Amino acid sequence: MKAFAYAKAPDLAAALAAIEDPGTSVIAGGTEMVNWLKEGIATPERLVDINGLPLDGIDARPEGLRLGALARMSDAAPVVAAEYPVLAESLLCAASPQLRNMASLGGNLLQRTRCPYFRAEVLLPCNKRAPGSGCAARHGETRTQAIFGWSDACVATHPSDFAVALAALDATVIIVGPRGERTVPVTGFYRLPGDDPTVETVLAPDELVTAIDVPAGPHTRASHYLKVRERASYEFAMVAVAAALAHDGGVVTDARLALGGVAARPWRLDRTEAALRGVSLDDTEALRAAVAASFAEARPLAGNAFKVKLAQRATLRALTTAGSRGMVAS
Repeated sequence: MKAFAYAKAPDLAAALAAIEDPGTSVIAGGTEMVNWLKEGIATPERLVDINGLPLDGIDARPEGLRLGALARMSDAAPVVAAEYPVLAESLLCAASPQLRNMASLGGNLLQRTRCPYFRAEVLLPCNKRAPGSGCAARHGETRTQAIFGWSDACVATHPSDFAVALAALDATVIIVGPRGERTVPVTGFYRLPGDDPTVETVLAPDELVTAIDVPAGPHTRASHYLKVRERASYEFAMVAVAAALAHDGGVVTDARLALGGVAARPWRLDRTEAALRGVSLDDTEALRAAVAASFAEARPLAGNAFKVKLAQRATLRALTTAGSRGMVAS
């Protein structure tokens, strides 16, 4: 691990001033940053601790939620469980209780891929770690890699469960920097790899995430997060689904669906959402057909074709579970 200086930011203005220096990085819960330091992924000259900033609020309002970027995962989950079960479930099935006690919501969104080639102890060809070196995963072990949105430069997936649930609820990220405050939809916060996988989000180096807004609506209570993984705890998703529905008498009037573990960003199933309107939740064959509508664009790799079928089955299960959570009129 490279030696670095450490300082605490007394306020937001000081934190923003500090990160204008390209050699400075911020640390919040540290559950990701410490790994980056140990693995050589990040080598900052200075770390600025932002835990003293007043960005840890969890505010439930009639119009929706305002979640502070420094709110801890374990603190947020019980507050949102009743009205936003998909959010609570995505938080509680991530990491371990000890890590959830430390991990911040903003930091969770800014996780980096768990691709084994990116995280390897011995540096392997990886365009995220060493631009231009190639993608060892492209023709290597592809079991956990993307089936949507990948490029020859990178086939990695994003690991956040929480981001997938937020994407399904049309949440937005509040970003502050020297040019002021801006709001970005979670669905537009992450970049697909294209030719430059090093640029993973729209967050500029001199900006900070300060909050997350989640709009209220009739779909939030009838929601569910389903995570399929290879072991029961402390594992990242092979495939995950966030589903939120509004339905009237069991007939879908609005559906929001996002997948995790399949792309470099939460992947909304737009075609399925459109196809589900007017479909009865009791009509399993119609539900299957609607789900399949989004998978024509899937591009499985040599070792992960099973994800296409797995993701469709998981989506169907998440839909029926969400639909069972009360009859909700749109």
